Amino acid sequence: MTGPDVASALLERELRHEYVRNGWLPLRREGDVVVVGAAQPLARSQRARVERLIGSPIKVEPMLQSRIVGAVMAQFGADFAFEASEGLAQRDQELSAKTVLSRTQQVCLAVVLILLVAAGILWPLQTLITVIGAASVVFLASTVFKFSIALFGSRFDLAERIAADDLRALEDDELPIYTVLVPVFREARIVGRLVENLGRLDYPAERLEVLILVEEEDDETRDAIALSNPPDNFVVVTIPKGTPQTKPRACNVGLQVARGEFLVIYDAEDAPEPDQLKKTVVAFHRSTPETVVMQAALNYFNARENVLTRMFALEYSYWFDYMLPGLDVRDLPIPLGGTSNHFRTAALRELGGWDPYNVTEDADLGIRASALGYRVGVVDSTTMEEATSRIGIFIGQRSRWIKGYMQTALVHARRPVRLLRNIGWRRFGAFALLIGGTPITFLGVIPFTVILIASFLVPLAELSAVFPPLVLWLCLLNFVAGNALMVYLNMMGPYKRGAFRLVAWALLNPIYWLLHSIASYKALWQLITKPHYWQKTEHGLSEWVPEADAEGIARTGSAP
Repeated sequence: MTGPDVASALLERELRHEYVRNGWLPLRREGDVVVVGAAQPLARSQRARVERLIGSPIKVEPMLQSRIVGAVMAQFGADFAFEASEGLAQRDQELSAKTVLSRTQQVCLAVVLILLVAAGILWPLQTLITVIGAASVVFLASTVFKFSIALFGSRFDLAERIAADDLRALEDDELPIYTVLVPVFREARIVGRLVENLGRLDYPAERLEVLILVEEEDDETRDAIALSNPPDNFVVVTIPKGTPQTKPRACNVGLQVARGEFLVIYDAEDAPEPDQLKKTVVAFHRSTPETVVMQAALNYFNARENVLTRMFALEYSYWFDYMLPGLDVRDLPIPLGGTSNHFRTAALRELGGWDPYNVTEDADLGIRASALGYRVGVVDSTTMEEATSRIGIFIGQRSRWIKGYMQTALVHARRPVRLLRNIGWRRFGAFALLIGGTPITFLGVIPFTVILIASFLVPLAELSAVFPPLVLWLCLLNFVAGNALMVYLNMMGPYKRGAFRLVAWALLNPIYWLLHSIASYKALWQLITKPHYWQKTEHGLSEWVPEADAEGIARTGSAP
């Protein structure tokens, strides 16, 4: 159903992208003239183009973009849904996580498992020691890599600084159309806040398109959006039912609909700084064509709510303020954050959009872009989010993230020779240590903790009968050194933003990593049993009043 004022016979499947991206739609025929609804007045050249596409003279009537999108989605929803789910896999199956393991990977894994089982039967103790020793080396190597990159990044302030005069120089009528994608699912309790937060964006409404992506069955969220009375440039896009039901699939539908020259993703609880879009426009204009993504920093309005949110804030501070700049200045692959990614829309479409089967589609896209020679920039702006404040939800969230890193490592390792040839040894090593090393590091935390505790409780003579002293002490040294480096990194994080009250909490990082380790085993199990399952992180549970902290950070750039 397209609605009583739209003649479905006039709609052409091949023009479905044209309709939504250029904001026009054939409504009905009146004699030899076709009445066309348009979201904006059509210039002479645009009018001529529409007449050529339709093959008839036209008469233009004003029509809301939301009605255009709704009519097109109602008619061609299945086509949009199929492209969103299968577009990347059809383009290049080996770039999609739809297949967990390629045939070659299956064979290699089978051979490795057979050899490990055989070695375990013939030489059980030696095999165990070898596996633990190898994991210990990976643990330390991955940790040292992160530490060195973050330390290097601390020497550079790579965020594109945009002065207030640069923003004032922008003319509203010359600004490009900017699309904001907001995927929501069962977020009825916070969509009102979402509309308020995005309503604060300092960008002309006629140049701003906000696409709220709502799953077809999520009537509660859709009703809550309607009750929040959003402005006309807010468009609710109904995501047709289908699999996998994931955030990147919804975003791929939004990408097909998007009209903007630039595009950004926000989560439902996000509160970006009002001038973030204008800053990003200036940053893109100053950048090279190879820069296809600008990443804004993320931080949390509820950093002081409890111990968990404090650890969250410490982690994000060092990651966005030191780690990403370090990766950028060293020209290494950058896994994107899940929100506040600003894209050149055309380039994003050329990349194939997001992988709907990868549960960390952001990290995967960053690696994919880097492998093709594109760059990721950093813009001087912060988006405030809600840090997860409950341990159960945290473990669920982190298990999805770690599973996604596992998926990304497997996908981009399917053709290791090709990947090595495309990105070189240095970037290949960084990819292996960051994307592959992170899950291995977290998987190792629990067994290394057990060994550490055993070294204090079990007499050395008895322990040495199981572990050769050299291997034992090297493993313990690697584990302690790795934890010490991460404690130091987390202490570094708050300094750039002046959040000195958070520094001492970095001492709890070993416990924080134990939670990650629990999440990593859950991730490994889900990778085997349900690899494409998207465990939703529930938002809107914080009891912290966001205004005080959000305003303080926006004003000073620091967490209270």
